[in-house]
Amino acid sequence: MGDQMTSRFDSGECKLAYQDLGPSDAPALILAHPLGFGQHVWHGVLSELHSQLRVITYDLRGHGGSDCPEPPYSMGTLIRDTETLLDHLEIRDCVFLGAGIGGLVAQGLAVKRLDQIRAMVLCGTAAKIGYPAHWKSRIETVRLDGIEAIATEVLKRSFSRKFLASCDLQRWHQSVLQQNPDGYIGCVQAISGTDFYTPTSGLRLPTLGLVGSDDRITPPDLMRETVDLIPGSQFQLFRGAGHLPFVEQPSAFADHLTKFLKTIGHI
Repeated sequence: MGDQMTSRFDSGECKLAYQDLGPSDAPALILAHPLGFGQHVWHGVLSELHSQLRVITYDLRGHGGSDCPEPPYSMGTLIRDTETLLDHLEIRDCVFLGAGIGGLVAQGLAVKRLDQIRAMVLCGTAAKIGYPAHWKSRIETVRLDGIEAIATEVLKRSFSRKFLASCDLQRWHQSVLQQNPDGYIGCVQAISGTDFYTPTSGLRLPTLGLVGSDDRITPPDLMRETVDLIPGSQFQLFRGAGHLPFVEQPSAFADHLTKFLKTIGHI
């Protein structure tokens, strides 16, 4: 599945950058990226996905090519951005794959708009991520010293040691540095204020949880606890992978995703 030009959608609140890949009449798969990375983070897995899928990738507000309104942001705002984008693209009954903060968006959107989402894939995320004191400290660091002050630590926590030793570390470092500090802070504020344990436990839709065994941000036990809130959910562990298994093991990631899509009759 090749790349194409990035488009921009004006939600009325901000402009969101997105890509619409694959046949327009095919079943839709939405990919929502983690904190500190833009939609480019999906590049490695796109070529591994089923050719008969319409894949939408997009940048959350404050990330990548999307606008960066002044923070603070709420999770409700991020969900509304996504909801209006999918309405603009006339997408219903999609499978929504969210990683990190994208997984929080997925859960919130599923609660709000089940007409848009028929199934959910959660990767390296949880119903609640971290603690307010931790996020407050992160915000203060970025506010005082910029993204540069946290970029190395973000990569160390996002990737397994094995991947860090073999990847183009400079490229990934630059990808974090390219994020707008205000957008990063706004999204951290949204994460800090979100606890979806109760609403997520009320969801009844096919759900797959994917997590790396070496994920130090949302460890496997936390991910399993989250997907277990939803009856009938499935869980898959990627041995040796960190927080972003779709980057470290794109072929295996696509295989498990494709199996799930086939199981639920999406492809």
